[in-house]
Amino acid sequence: MSGVAIGIDVGGTKALALLVARDGRVLGEMVSQTPHDEGFGAGEATTKVLVEQVNELCERQSLDSALVPVGLGLPGMMRRDGHLAFAPNLQTAAGADLGALLGSALANASVFCENDANCAALAEHEWGAGRGIGDFVMVTLGTGIGGGIIADGQLVRGRSGFAGEIGHMVVEAHGAPCPCGGRGCWERYASGGGLHRLTREAALEGRLATLVERCGGEPKRVRAEDVTAAAAEGLDEAVALLREVGWWLALGLANLAAILDCGHFVIGGGLSSASEFVLPAAREHLAELVEGYDARPTITVTTSMFGPRSGAMGATLVAVEVA
Repeated sequence: MSGVAIGIDVGGTKALALLVARDGRVLGEMVSQTPHDEGFGAGEATTKVLVEQVNELCERQSLDSALVPVGLGLPGMMRRDGHLAFAPNLQTAAGADLGALLGSALANASVFCENDANCAALAEHEWGAGRGIGDFVMVTLGTGIGGGIIADGQLVRGRSGFAGEIGHMVVEAHGAPCPCGGRGCWERYASGGGLHRLTREAALEGRLATLVERCGGEPKRVRAEDVTAAAAEGLDEAVALLREVGWWLALGLANLAAILDCGHFVIGGGLSSASEFVLPAAREHLAELVEGYDARPTITVTTSMFGPRSGAMGATLVAVEVA
């Protein structure tokens, strides 16, 4: 089979691998847990999982894993030479050249790396919610927050390749500690990981009384998943917490609008599954948070077309474009 590539979105929690045709059709899918075993060298445990995914997807379609282009979308600061320089949510792979490690293991000369949110932006620009839009910011709400910036139809990578690390804008001075070593980063308030943190705090403060009762009266047993499920049932306390996340999302978007004069945001990642509660709140709050809101063209906030698949879809484009 020709005209296919494999894209893998390597997140802090799981790795999603897709076999994709050049026209965007998904031909195969595999999800694995992301390893965090520090007993290996940098990136070795992650590489082992990626090898298994590539081989499995290729075997299903009778493809040679040494010949199929592979793109990796990685969380964190990706240097232009392919090394993952800094990765707060995948620390055991920080400093590794995962592309070289995977390529060597597969005897495949066509393995390429890019930041995961940059991959998502490329996918949405090529096939999805950003198609035909020359300027937009992709915001991925996963374990953390990633960003991909499209300007004049081109991906903005920055001097070193680190552009788009929007999850580490400080939105709360001296705020919650972040795995990056800082405090008050945006992703500690508006990501999936941020929702986990806010859920724990709200439960301990008595703001999730019904959910705590459902969990046997133990506040620490209430999970973010319980909040999203209860919100879907219409539980007011859960809806209120997701709207709080929406306010934090709007605050970061307002900062980006002020800096980039961006009028279009595409929201993806795992937390986008709660978009029916988070995004309406974010849209409402933008009007009060964006400088000169009424003087600007309409600012749109839309969900990605591919949701959690965006990063892996875009990684296939990286593989095809560079190969």
